[in-house]
Amino acid sequence: MDYPYHRLMTCLRSHALALIVLRDADEKALALSQWPEHLPLDAQAHWSEPEGLPGRSERPRLLPPREVPQRAVGSPEGRAGLIHALAHIECNAMDLALDVIWRFPAMPENFYRDWLKVAREEALHFSLLHEHLQAMGYRYGDFDAHEGLWDMARRTQDDLLARLAVVPRILEARGLDASPAIAHKLRSAGDRRGAEIVELILRDEIDHVAIGNHWFGWLCEQGGLDPLAQQVSLSEHYGAPRPRGPFNLSARSAAGFTPQELAQLGP
Repeated sequence: MDYPYHRLMTCLRSHALALIVLRDADEKALALSQWPEHLPLDAQAHWSEPEGLPGRSERPRLLPPREVPQRAVGSPEGRAGLIHALAHIECNAMDLALDVIWRFPAMPENFYRDWLKVAREEALHFSLLHEHLQAMGYRYGDFDAHEGLWDMARRTQDDLLARLAVVPRILEARGLDASPAIAHKLRSAGDRRGAEIVELILRDEIDHVAIGNHWFGWLCEQGGLDPLAQQVSLSEHYGAPRPRGPFNLSARSAAGFTPQELAQLGP
């Protein structure tokens, strides 16, 4: 399918803005898979934030995190609820990567190329999970969800260093810790395909967190800042959740966390 807004966008960053306002998650994922090649970058451009960003459909219903029902994976509905929760995370991850591309100007070209790669892989993750969810007899939007990830994006919308410190280095890194247990639960419940998708996502997310780590370190170096001190200060200032174990230390190490950072996590 040819999307008319593909012809209207003049550069990579404005195209990211055009996609993030799309309301339908499947359409957004498909558009990312069909991203036009050779768009110019225009790293210096600024745009006013449009209303209703990111685009969201009426479903799923969004609740405070503590009000979202927890379901045991022992039942078919419980497994579908878990797959739906993962799909919602990947939907938010698409938007987070697109948001970094359009919102923050004056970065090196590789910064934007890296986050475009992340956005496209998050789109693939969402599509795989939604396809699996539909094979289980459900669709994205059939279960309630929350906006914990995007809430932190709003808090850090004026500070790229804070965005990188909090989102990839804390919230998304938590996915590295949680994924092995989730895959084990799904496989133990007989959902082999769900476990395979989670394991594929984990492999990609190691690289995504590594991208966040790289550019956080780059910004600290450019500003003459101590990365460890900045991480503590920004985490406290923006109210980021404290990492809690058990930790996937091998995945975190592969994603670029230093031995000192790993030691600070505790048991």
